[in-house]
Amino acid sequence: MTSARAPIPVSYFGIAVGALALGNAWRVAVPLWHLPQDIALVATWSGLAVWLALLALYAHKWLRHGEAARAEMNHPVQSSFASLVPLASMLAAMALQPYARTLALAVFVVAIAASLVLGLWLYGRTWQGGLAPELVTPAFYLPAVGQNFVAGAAAAAFGWPQLGMWFFGAGLFSWLAIESLILGRAATREPLPEALRPVLGIQLAPPVVGGVTYMSLNHGAPDLFAQVLLGYGLFQALLLLRLLPWIARQPFTPSYWGFTFGVAALPTLAMRLVAAGATGPVEWVAPAAFAAANAIIGFLAVRTIALLVQGRLLPAATPSR
Repeated sequence: MTSARAPIPVSYFGIAVGALALGNAWRVAVPLWHLPQDIALVATWSGLAVWLALLALYAHKWLRHGEAARAEMNHPVQSSFASLVPLASMLAAMALQPYARTLALAVFVVAIAASLVLGLWLYGRTWQGGLAPELVTPAFYLPAVGQNFVAGAAAAAFGWPQLGMWFFGAGLFSWLAIESLILGRAATREPLPEALRPVLGIQLAPPVVGGVTYMSLNHGAPDLFAQVLLGYGLFQALLLLRLLPWIARQPFTPSYWGFTFGVAALPTLAMRLVAAGATGPVEWVAPAAFAAANAIIGFLAVRTIALLVQGRLLPAATPSR
């Protein structure tokens, strides 16, 4: 008998999202602080390599383990992570744009169409009811908030700002509606099981990812609303720091990559504000947040590679003959 490895969970696309978001942060930091361009290139292409590898593994999952893939898509929590596939692909399209615009545009078109179809299907399922309250987690942000915010930024990057505004609006008002639902569940129901607590890291993403998208659409002006979004993002970051000992009762798994999109987007927003002329406390928040993002994502990368080397990144599947 041989022991095969189980196919990758779709939530592993959080690794690609975090890596690509860090590459984006470096692309903002290089001209702002005259940092080495080579580091930004390495960060960008590393993120693209992770994205391509995960796409190949996920395609293999559908081809060889279709039943497991369909079960994941029908699961009330795991299915939300499927949104990470088009979300990561839109980030990849923006990263590819300076090098191969035609290819990047093709990736963007496919990804934005997939994000719209998947988002409507998953979010529409929520409106049909029947979901147990204990299954409501920050993963709910991904189909209606995360995808729409990234679609807005990507549309602006490819020259369609009006389309970007529409996606930004869809993400913004979905975020406001869903956050109260998640807080209500957290406050009135049993605490999240330890295995699910790392998904709370997603809570940081909406204000700062939304802020980056907003600045892509308002011609980069460091206006009141951009500052408001950064302020709420900083508050969420401090809240997660306060909750970290409680969250960290769950031993390290790749689910901790759920923190990384927000961790990378927070300094990106702060740096874009500084680059646009904002002064005051944001001038020291930006480098501190950027250093923290590199340290956190670097730590997660080292731990993840260690699991891969040890053969513990994927659970063993049922033995087969």
